[in-house]
Amino acid sequence: MEDKNIGKTCEIDLSSKKCKPCEGGMPPLTLDEANKFLTQISGWELVEGNKIRKEFKFKNFSASLDFVNNVAKIAEQEGHHPTILINYNKVKLTATTHAIGGLSENDFILAAKIDKLG
Repeated sequence: MEDKNIGKTCEIDLSSKKCKPCEGGMPPLTLDEANKFLTQISGWELVEGNKIRKEFKFKNFSASLDFVNNVAKIAEQEGHHPTILINYNKVKLTATTHAIGGLSENDFILAAKIDKLG
């Protein structure tokens, strides 16, 4: 009997994974790899080929700050920190792995966990 799963990758929910420490020495994801991960997160876009970005909109400044504080908790737990820009009721998050000068799986894990905030 033939195994129909040979050669297929099993997609695991990124939000259930843990970021791994990155000290460099590994290549960043290729564009093809990044685009495959991008299909697993909602509303994030590839920027300059080496970052992912998403803008969130809230009712007011206070709600934006509450969201950012929750993002900070996740970032600290994961040891992976996005760039955060707050503009009143909008929050723009950008993720990249500075140690390798591009994207790693950590960026997509972080994005998936942030998306779970609501």
